[in-house]
Order: sequence, then C-alpha cells, then structure tokens
Amino acid sequence: MSDSVAAERLAAPGELPMLTTIGVYGSTEAAFFDALLRAGVDTFVDIRQRRGVRGAAYAFANSQRLQARLAELGIRYLHRPDLAPSTATRGQQAAADKADKTAKRQRAVLDPAFAAAYRQERLAGFDSRQFWADLGPTARVVVLFCVERAPAACHRSLLATRLQRDLGLPVAHLIAGEPG
Repeated sequence: MSDSVAAERLAAPGELPMLTTIGVYGSTEAAFFDALLRAGVDTFVDIRQRRGVRGAAYAFANSQRLQARLAELGIRYLHRPDLAPSTATRGQQAAADKADKTAKRQRAVLDPAFAAAYRQERLAGFDSRQFWADLGPTARVVVLFCVERAPAACHRSLLATRLQRDLGLPVAHLIAGEPG
C-alpha cells in the first residue's frame, strides 16, 4: 500500500491528519503553548518515561501543570511511557553525551548506538496503524512531546519518522518561540 493511500485511510475525506513534535528546552511557557495552538494540535502525546522537568523555568511542563493547561486549551493529553527509551538506553545516550562533553540541553543529534537501541526496544514491534487507531477519530493534529529542543536530539524524531514512513503522514517539528 502506498504512503498516500495509507494516509487517506486514516483521514476523513479531504482531511489529512498531521503529526507534529515538540520539546520544551529553550522555550518559555507562553511560546510553548502558543506553538501548540498555532499548529492546531488537538492531541498531545507525552512520550517521556518520567513526566517532570528540572528547573523552575520548565515547571509548566511537569505532568499536573501541563495536563491542567492543556485541558484549559481543549487539547487532549495522553501518556505513552511505552514509547520512552528504557533507563538503560537513556544511559547509553548519557554516556555518549559525557564522552562528547555535550550537555543534554545542548545536544544536537542522537548517538547512533542510542538510536539503534531505541529502534530495537521500542519500534521493532511497534504497530503504527494501531497507535494511530488508539488515538481515536478525533485526532487530527497530534504532537509527540519530550524535552529536547532539537528534534534530531530526541527519540521523538525516531518515532515520528516511523509513523511518517508507515502511514504517510506529514510531519512538522515545532520549535517553541520560532516563527511557524
């Protein structure tokens, strides 16, 4: 089945669902939520294992505050910890960051060993169609959320690439605070 046919089957006639991603590092609370609203996000999928972010500047991204604000905005929240890298896999990335003397918040790309481990542990048995079906018929603009600012520095880009490949969905990587 071609990508375009797969995408058409996911959408109502004339309406193609869209996949977006966003991180929180480097953004302000206002810019973060503005980016979601400008993109028309209706479904927020949190793919972090732990739903907290260190630092007062990012308190708005901690689970309870985040869910409350999304509810105020009419955006549905889902937590999918099964799509977060395992502690061991995160440790591989941390070791690579340490060896490269790169702070997590400044990382620009994922270590190839991390990416391979994530694909093996989370994406090898992943069913893209079932994931999208589980979002329900009201999911039109879905955002995958984790913390890293740069999509290429985060596992969300690996998941987005897989969904794009399998379902033919357009993908936009939102960077809060940058013109959309």
